[in-house]
Amino acid sequence: MLFRWSTCKRLALSLKGRLMLGMIATWVVGMALLLVFGWRTGDTLLDASNHTHLRYEARLIANDLTEQVDSRLDALTRLSTRLESETIASSEALQHSDGLLEWFDQLIVTDSTGRLTATWPDNVRLHGVDLAFRDYFRQVRAFRRPHVSEPILSLPRGVPVVLFVVPRRDDDGRFAGLMGGVVRLNGDGLFRRLDRLRLGREGYATVMSASGTFLYHPRRDRVLESVPDSQAGPWRDLALLGWEGEAEEVLANGTSAYLAYRQIWPANWVVGVTLPRHQVMAPLEGWWWRLGWWILPLAGLMLPVTGWLLWLALRPLLRLESQIEEVGQGRRGQVTLNTRMHELQQVAETFNRVEVERSHALARLEDRQAFLDAVLASSPAGMFVTDTRGNITYMTPALVELVGFDESETCEGEWMRHIHPDDRQSARDLWHFSMQSGQDFQRQYRYGHRHGEQLWLEVHARRVAIGERIIGFVGTVKDITQRREEEALRQWEAEHDPLTGLLNRRGFERRLDEALADWRKTGTPSSLILFDLDHFKPLNDEGGHALGDAMLCRIARAVAGEVRRSDHVARQGGDEFAVLLPGCSVEQADKAAQALIRGVGSIEVTHRGRAFRVTLSLGVTSFQPQDERIDTIIGRADDAAYRAKREGRNRAVRCAATADG
Repeated sequence: MLFRWSTCKRLALSLKGRLMLGMIATWVVGMALLLVFGWRTGDTLLDASNHTHLRYEARLIANDLTEQVDSRLDALTRLSTRLESETIASSEALQHSDGLLEWFDQLIVTDSTGRLTATWPDNVRLHGVDLAFRDYFRQVRAFRRPHVSEPILSLPRGVPVVLFVVPRRDDDGRFAGLMGGVVRLNGDGLFRRLDRLRLGREGYATVMSASGTFLYHPRRDRVLESVPDSQAGPWRDLALLGWEGEAEEVLANGTSAYLAYRQIWPANWVVGVTLPRHQVMAPLEGWWWRLGWWILPLAGLMLPVTGWLLWLALRPLLRLESQIEEVGQGRRGQVTLNTRMHELQQVAETFNRVEVERSHALARLEDRQAFLDAVLASSPAGMFVTDTRGNITYMTPALVELVGFDESETCEGEWMRHIHPDDRQSARDLWHFSMQSGQDFQRQYRYGHRHGEQLWLEVHARRVAIGERIIGFVGTVKDITQRREEEALRQWEAEHDPLTGLLNRRGFERRLDEALADWRKTGTPSSLILFDLDHFKPLNDEGGHALGDAMLCRIARAVAGEVRRSDHVARQGGDEFAVLLPGCSVEQADKAAQALIRGVGSIEVTHRGRAFRVTLSLGVTSFQPQDERIDTIIGRADDAAYRAKREGRNRAVRCAATADG
């Protein structure tokens, strides 16, 4: 499977494969554009034709219903003129109007107060029913014009009906009641033509009142329901307000549909014709898929023909490729191509010319490389060359001998591993920064030799570029171990007492400065003990400086043994000593002072049969918030030490509260 995938990938990346893929892609894009253009054109034509079709159907339905409403109202008006007064407005008078029952399910007559006085077919139970509360009665009484009611439930059966009503007048022209015709909405009269209307499998027509109630719907259970709110457009709401036209809208079930609306003005109704878009697009989709399935076999026939034509066109190029490979392997001096393709002949001639120039340049480069290798091999300085990723590509013999590893450990991870852990991360960060920014890499760090010896190396590397192209770094390495050791020794001697090995005044004050900075920055408490030796002068006078020096060395060891390794002990001069206790409160410093008194008090030296001992007078203080300089702290501790000496020696005195602030 891996072989097949690599083979397919190699073919796809070849010139033949790319040309083949380009032709296929062009053909696919062309066919896709053809299909899209056909789809868009068909969609536009279908939109226009369906809008025209819906406009025609909606206008036809609206005209038919308008004619039916006008005819029914005219018939009722003529009938009402024959009923000259309330006294003859009886069921017997309506018997001669059986022809109207083709249009109405029932005829009714009311008096001026709204009470039913006659019905046909006659229904005695309805006589005397008060209709004055009905909106249609109030409308006719107020405006004295024919009117079509909103859909209501009839009395007493509760079926959905609308009433066509006209006013009645007496001999003096006054309102005498109304004449009405009842039409059942679920009957076969007014909307029977809509039941026979066919708008495809899913298209349908509806009739709504201006108040938003269905008068007719293909589903009979939707009659008298409110029209649902529009989902994606205002067209249905606008139609209920009197707008006429065609639109496209999303229905309540989420499907898109074409809509047409027309008004039935005499009844204040709205006709809506709905045609789902997917029904309209079904023929276009079928054509589109049939065309797509025809394209697939055509593509299958074109692929081998296209491949064969490409193979014929690329044969000279394949021969050129084979000859260039032979030149690279040294089996041929130049390419000789017999073809009528002028472009390939130019390529062959250009390649031969470049190959001659390359051979001359390679010979010159080999000569220079030989001289450079000889110069670098004889150089006593350690030098190296890296690529742009930090991998060492060349090391001089002097550098190999210095660092102790061979060329098998030349990647960045290997030579970085030999750097001391405390210096490794900073060296790595600076190296990466230098590779990215182009600035010189210059760093001193400790380096572990293969044989365990630790060296101090100074490395200086600079980026090498040819124009704008970066090709790597070249650097030098110096062994500065002896120099660093000498510097460290000089620094130690500058801050330590040569007799006792303790810190001297200079080294101690530097550490006291650092402790004060930590106290002011982080609030880390520290304490200071200053003391000198009691009865040291007689020992030094009688025993001489040698005995005094011996006593000082033993005292230094005793003091260092009584304090923590993190504490700093110093001999400030003569018999004066100091102890800095970082992170220590004054109470803990008091305990340390007592331990120093006991430790030093047990030391004894003899000279000519006489034993000598010394005691300590110690001053103890801690850092205070108002401390700005170490002189203030040293002064408080020194005052406390003098008080200890005045109070009898061999004791520790803490700095008084007033002195501490």
